[in-house]
Amino acid sequence: MDLSLFPVTLSIAGSDSGGGAGIQADIKTFTSLKVYGTTAITCITSQNPDRVSSIQEVPLEIIEDQIWSVLEFFPVNAVKTGMLFSEKIIRKVSEFAKNRNFQLVVDPVMVATSGALLLQKDAIESLKKDLLPYSDLITPNLDEAEILLNKKITIRPEMEASVKSIYELFGVPVLLKGGHLKNTDEATDVLFDGKNIHTFTKNFIHGVNSHGTGCTYSSAICAYLAKGHSLVESIYRAKEFLHFTISHSLPIGFQKVHSLNHLISK
Repeated sequence: MDLSLFPVTLSIAGSDSGGGAGIQADIKTFTSLKVYGTTAITCITSQNPDRVSSIQEVPLEIIEDQIWSVLEFFPVNAVKTGMLFSEKIIRKVSEFAKNRNFQLVVDPVMVATSGALLLQKDAIESLKKDLLPYSDLITPNLDEAEILLNKKITIRPEMEASVKSIYELFGVPVLLKGGHLKNTDEATDVLFDGKNIHTFTKNFIHGVNSHGTGCTYSSAICAYLAKGHSLVESIYRAKEFLHFTISHSLPIGFQKVHSLNHLISK
């Protein structure tokens, strides 16, 4: 097998010891979608789908060295960022974002599904100033969008106005994920690319733990961008892939929690 035929992706994110989110979910997604995945780990977390028990930042020089080691050897087509955790990590990653020849998807990870903080509060302003304006796509969920805008988003019509407001702040396409919206049987995501609104809708699947859905979604978008698809097509295909991993969920652990199935081939 000639690996030079595979697009190359890079995930800059945290490690999830439970394997459901973070770098582990990204690598599984990249492999399933047949791109060559590389990584730069920002934090090591001790967690499972129920809780995050500890977080340890990787030293800044090691993060930088990981990124350089990848970029100097591989022709990276697309990069995604996940958990960045601190202001100093964001600023270091932004140095690469401002001088790049790859597409960049920023998943502004702030809070774990279990409720643990994955971004220090004093790092939010750095994220907004130093990284988001230099990306090709921002993928906030509703909770993250509320933090970025400092307002609540509670109903579907508010999503379109909110996604435009985020675009106005940073000047780059925004995909607002609606999976956390209450009282609906549909999971609708809204993209504003600066000109047009695009919606992506799937039936909401109940009974599946949502741990890792955001990571999987953004890494799938990254993979399809690396393959040369347009932004809209990449999001459409990534949404299909995410829905497939949810609809074929696996019962894992002693509690048989139904979790995303990255192992199944579509």
